[in-house]
Amino acid sequence: MPVDPQVQQLLDLRATLPPLHTLTVAEAREQFAARDFPGLRIPKVACVVNRDMQGPAGSLGLRIYTPPGHGSSPRGPFPLMVFFHGSGFVVCSLDTHDGMCRNLCAGAGCVVVSVDYRLAPEAKFPAATDDCLAATRWAVANAAALGADPGRVVIAGDSAGGNLAAVTALRIRDEGGPKLLGQLLVYPVTDHYDPGTPSMMENAEGYGLTRDGMIWFWDHYLAARWDAAHPYASPLRAPDLSGLPPAFVVTAEYDPLRDEGEAYAQRLQEAGVPTVLTRWDGMNHGFFFAPGIVDKAGAAIDEACAWVRSVCA
Repeated sequence: MPVDPQVQQLLDLRATLPPLHTLTVAEAREQFAARDFPGLRIPKVACVVNRDMQGPAGSLGLRIYTPPGHGSSPRGPFPLMVFFHGSGFVVCSLDTHDGMCRNLCAGAGCVVVSVDYRLAPEAKFPAATDDCLAATRWAVANAAALGADPGRVVIAGDSAGGNLAAVTALRIRDEGGPKLLGQLLVYPVTDHYDPGTPSMMENAEGYGLTRDGMIWFWDHYLAARWDAAHPYASPLRAPDLSGLPPAFVVTAEYDPLRDEGEAYAQRLQEAGVPTVLTRWDGMNHGFFFAPGIVDKAGAAIDEACAWVRSVCA
């Protein structure tokens, strides 16, 4: 189907911005931080608290969202979601994904712990995944103090954050860690851009995220080219995906990452992992940012939240 008209309006508004791959890292971060989406659906949550934990390389920032009803609802303690924001491993922050986390918190009825992991190029692979693993373990160990249930834990992320969620699930399986009930992977990065996929070429430009942008991100993230083959960088290349928690994988029709996300879902299914794959036609990479503006974005977040509630029931 053609690009959704509501998505096209957003693309048109941003058409005059310089391409990501032509910017410095500082300029790219400023561009993403300045994004504004008037009319967003921002649901109420009970409270939002910033705090720090001791990470692998020093202080690691967290933002903790508590759903409505905390302290009085008989449903508490709440399930726990550890969330890793997208960024291409280079840009974005707790602030850029605040609205997304509020929608996940209220919609899924979870305590959400959003992780301010180290970004590249200042901290290259595997720094981000080390932080995300440590934060997941911290969140589970401190679940009771957060009003959450350490026995009902899911991890989640969008784009590069989806990569980090998938990798965190792999590392917990391989290295030991808390039991996970699920992994929510929203248009995840699962493989290096080389050799690439048909969707990487079909959607190379014109839909927000570009192939050149992905090359820019990967080149900043990896310290060495051969790191691209490591399953903790490219989880699609992991030789064995068995024994992982159930997955919900979201892809978008007009996304360079569509095919690698769907290939990962297929491999999970083949490995015996209960996996739901949902492709949103007419959508582009990043559409989860736009509930309240793009109708399908709100519907997609609602569907993802319903899955989280089901695995945590």
